[in-house]
Amino acid sequence: MMILEAQHLSSGYGELQILWDVSIALQQGRLTTVVGSNGAGKTTMLRTIMGLIKPWSGKVVFDGQDVTHLPPHKKAEMGLILIPEGRQLFTEMTVLENLEMGASPARARPKMKENLEKVFELFPRLKERMHQKAGTLSGGEQQMLALGRGIMADPIVLMFDEPSLGLAPLLVIELFDIIKRLKAEGMTMLLVEQNVHLALAVSDYAYVLSEGRIEIEGEASVVRQMDEVREAYLGI
Repeated sequence: MMILEAQHLSSGYGELQILWDVSIALQQGRLTTVVGSNGAGKTTMLRTIMGLIKPWSGKVVFDGQDVTHLPPHKKAEMGLILIPEGRQLFTEMTVLENLEMGASPARARPKMKENLEKVFELFPRLKERMHQKAGTLSGGEQQMLALGRGIMADPIVLMFDEPSLGLAPLLVIELFDIIKRLKAEGMTMLLVEQNVHLALAVSDYAYVLSEGRIEIEGEASVVRQMDEVREAYLGI
């Protein structure tokens, strides 16, 4: 079952077109990744799916419903959750308060205690620092908090925008271990990531976005072995 589909999306900023007829589909319970170089349009694609940017044409279908023109908070209420690039935490609020804010969708509130326990199990450091202001955390801890806040929203589909950006290599490995664990638990995820090697290694299905267009798609294990992908993105 396809839980989320972007169908022939075109969008941009002002008169500048960034996406050109982009179509992707997420199968329930699988990890799908979109890779590509800087400026390929990956973040614009996520923002258009989430409703932060209005599409010029095309549509977004989530859980069988056309949600193209719904505002972001309505999509979040339905279970479509985006963890944005740059974390965008409430830096003057505590770790716990940030996590509680993540549970603001009505569908997430009854499961707040259960999801909080899950977050603290995944990220013991967040439990240790629950009363600390988010702005005082290290970069890695802030990324953990951003991911934890996304989990608190009880997502049906969890979308990540460049989660490894700016993290030390060991923290990147730790982050991808968490993503693999969520995948093993059956969470449907869309990962946008510049670390092509790791993203393709953990994903089920992959799209390669280049200059606003989908150039390649297929099972991640197959895409990873394609000569053009190995040369352009893996340095092989």
